[in-house]
Amino acid sequence: MDMILRAVAIYLILVVVFKIAGRRALLQMTSFDLILLLIISEATQQGLLGNDFSVTGAALCIITLIVMDMLFGKLKKYLPGAEEMIDGTAVVLVENGVLLRGKMKMADISEEDIMASARSNQGLTKLAEIKFAILETNGHISIIPQK
Repeated sequence: MDMILRAVAIYLILVVVFKIAGRRALLQMTSFDLILLLIISEATQQGLLGNDFSVTGAALCIITLIVMDMLFGKLKKYLPGAEEMIDGTAVVLVENGVLLRGKMKMADISEEDIMASARSNQGLTKLAEIKFAILETNGHISIIPQK
């Protein structure tokens, strides 16, 4: 039972940490981010398994983490407001070619992030060509061009 409680605790800690880190962390991954992710995974492994390095212990942890993820999915589906609390909501960053700097600052998104997404997704090179830029809950920026 100790291992299951460890897995639940680690899962909840990681959910909170990544919620605090924000969607910007999901937007683009640098080599530093990859190194950090590897270090976090090693630290998490030690916290999950403790001194038990058996296959059974590892399987128990994996199953617990997957069940936790499934429970959060069900919670978001059936509890009103849970999805917004856990995943957040989409944020409009540009409206009719105008940067919404307050929202950009809260989301930690720069104009260059928006323009990079506009260039790669829609081939747009000017802010005036963007009707809406929306930071989605998955960390990607959706670009809707002016018509």
